[in-house]
Amino acid sequence: MDFIPSELQAYAESHTELEPELLRQLTKETWQKVLQPRMLSGHFQGRLLSLISKLIQPTSILEIGTYTGYSALCLAEGLSKEGRIHTIDRNEELCDLQRKYFDISGFGPQIIQYTGDARGIIPKMNMQFDLIFMDADKKYYPTYFELIIDKLKPGGLLLSDNVLWSGKVIETLHPKDEDTKALLAYNKVLKDDPRIETVLLPIRDGLTLSRKR
Repeated sequence: MDFIPSELQAYAESHTELEPELLRQLTKETWQKVLQPRMLSGHFQGRLLSLISKLIQPTSILEIGTYTGYSALCLAEGLSKEGRIHTIDRNEELCDLQRKYFDISGFGPQIIQYTGDARGIIPKMNMQFDLIFMDADKKYYPTYFELIIDKLKPGGLLLSDNVLWSGKVIETLHPKDEDTKALLAYNKVLKDDPRIETVLLPIRDGLTLSRKR
């Protein structure tokens, strides 16, 4: 679903910072070799993630949903010198591809990969985060939120991707559509939870910025 005319989207992208060459290469390889390449953050959103990270200069980032590593590399651009990204994905077949690009980028030592179910991994993380990026199984977004909210530092930022879900959040809900049902509940939590302040941006498939009070 296009939220703005394609010509206007193209204009916005053409007036946005250029996509780094390494990320162009990762995009190309993802489209050639990996299922569901549309899951990539892509140029426009990737530059937004990079800029947000640079503004925060985090020492600790948690990413839920690595896919092929595009968003992790964008977020890494803003890491403080001693900073680390902890990124989780359940698909072990993508680990080698992720690591190849992480190491080429120079951020390799700062990116820590986890393979498995984030619901089991997050509770074992005894650390606090300046920035959390959520982009994994939509039906578990409400569960992820409960697992991460106490691990987000005061003043920290939670970024949640795909919160408009191709416009399904305003359509009649199909009884068997677990993803949309979960996103509707999650979006309400982000709006109503007094621990955070939230703005939902109609960027790409919807990106929510939530700051912990």
